[in-house]
Amino acid sequence: MSPARSCTGLRAAVAASMGLSEGPAGSARSGRLLRPPSPAPAAPGARLFRLPGSGAVRAANPERAGWTEALRAAVAELRAGAVVAVPTDTLYGLACSASCSEALGVVYRVKGRSETKPLAVCLGRVADVYRYCRVRVPEGLLNDLLPGPVTLVMERSEELNKDLNPFTPLVGIRIPDHAFMQDLAQLFGGPLALTSANLSSQASSLNVEEFQDLWPRLSLVIDGGPIGDGQSPECRLGSTVVDLSVPGEFGIIRPGCALESTSAILQKYGLLPLRGSCL
Repeated sequence: MSPARSCTGLRAAVAASMGLSEGPAGSARSGRLLRPPSPAPAAPGARLFRLPGSGAVRAANPERAGWTEALRAAVAELRAGAVVAVPTDTLYGLACSASCSEALGVVYRVKGRSETKPLAVCLGRVADVYRYCRVRVPEGLLNDLLPGPVTLVMERSEELNKDLNPFTPLVGIRIPDHAFMQDLAQLFGGPLALTSANLSSQASSLNVEEFQDLWPRLSLVIDGGPIGDGQSPECRLGSTVVDLSVPGEFGIIRPGCALESTSAILQKYGLLPLRGSCL
């Protein structure tokens, strides 16, 4: 992709993440839509692990054994190139190794997702962001936003698999404010590709039963319990997606569930809204 397309065109490509567009209908690059899977049989095909206690909080003894067992099972499946359903701080997601090209393809097929819609990258620590991205914002800003319900879009580094979102030099980074996800990313030891656990264009999931039709296509489902208030539409908005690829500026690609707090932090560090941003 040429440097001349590094602003509006790239932001539009990234804005297509999770089925969103920042421009008029049809403005995003069109792509082949992979067919969703056939209707699921009654019996689930994936192993189910229920996290002890609250899935968002690290389990204490004597329940720690169940927490560790779920972590080890998930890491083993991810290293084998499988797709795993996981809880996050915003929604349930589908995760796979971002370094495994075959697993990336499975995610797209499971969701029936257009191949031109990017997948986010989930990491375990803020320090890992510097390995996989070219960071052009103060370290304090990253520490104020992460972990949290945000996706930060930056220029990707050569460390990421070239088959991950090959149509854009940008990547969205997530460090969920969720103990199991942080433990999983750190134990796995590499970048995880992450997207919502639902068929493309359908409602996002706040509990594992809501995406039960996908279970036969998955290797493992980690049940961390209900996420948020299922009665509130705002709970299904997902993370706030922020473009930080332009030095000194920011753009809101998707308002998400944390727009107000995220915007306050960005402006605290003197970043200015990009032209055309929703702020």
